Amino acid sequence: MSELERWIQDYLAELRRQNASEMTLATYGGDLRQFLEYFSRGGLEPPAPARIDILELREWLAHLHELGLDRTTIRRKLAAVRSLFEHCLRRGAVPVNKAKLIATPRLPRRLPAVPTEEQTNTLIDAVAERKLERPYPERDLALLEILYGCGLRISELEGMNLADLDLREGWVRVRGKRKKERQVPIPSRALDALRRYIECRRAAPGETAVFVNHRGGRLSARGVQKILRLYAVALAGDSSLHPHSLRHAYATHLLNAGADLRAIQELLGHASLSTTQKYTQVSLRELMEVYDKAHPRA
Repeated sequence: MSELERWIQDYLAELRRQNASEMTLATYGGDLRQFLEYFSRGGLEPPAPARIDILELREWLAHLHELGLDRTTIRRKLAAVRSLFEHCLRRGAVPVNKAKLIATPRLPRRLPAVPTEEQTNTLIDAVAERKLERPYPERDLALLEILYGCGLRISELEGMNLADLDLREGWVRVRGKRKKERQVPIPSRALDALRRYIECRRAAPGETAVFVNHRGGRLSARGVQKILRLYAVALAGDSSLHPHSLRHAYATHLLNAGADLRAIQELLGHASLSTTQKYTQVSLRELMEVYDKAHPRA
């Protein structure tokens, strides 16, 4: 095993000790393995972290561009490598984090696509009316109601356990990024759907997950994505809708209704208010669209 590979494994082990989510571990692990493969091409022994210079890092970055990867993906891969070198710096394996000296590719300013209140409610109502024949309609409805009604990340929904639910008071304990916990209220419709689903939930013995698949095991993030995409395409003709769209909708619709931005920050589990503030830009965009259509001098 090369020294670079040993440091990658050591860094991933450190992330596990810090309670990083499984999604973070899988993503960073994949990015760092590709980084290792780049420096191992042609059967060469990859250099130790201390021997990788800025020119080689820039050549690796250029290689990512040549592969046709979008800037968001390249930024993520660079972030993973920077974190690896920062870990090596703390352990004394490198004298400086050279990856921090590489410029981050700029992203075009894009606002998240957010379904309107009418679009969101129409879709969920159609699921409730069982307009699409599915084997587990109660689970699917509860899943969509919770995604939109609580504004959860897909990883948070996947990790939700029965012990996290307080159905009497209408609260759910959510474990967000870095296992940070928060309490989120469950709206009445989502609560009703959740109760009906739990009454007929078919789980394998000992399974603690709220949402389970056809085998009775924990429903995966990919499974959640497939369920939402199926309904979105079949009932709304929208193939672009994904779980995070409902999280965006949750925040934007709360803001449009007059909710305080800091309250929304707490509900979403954002560490920084600046992350939440992007939803004000969405609302302003919608306001300008209304103005352009309605004002006689627009």
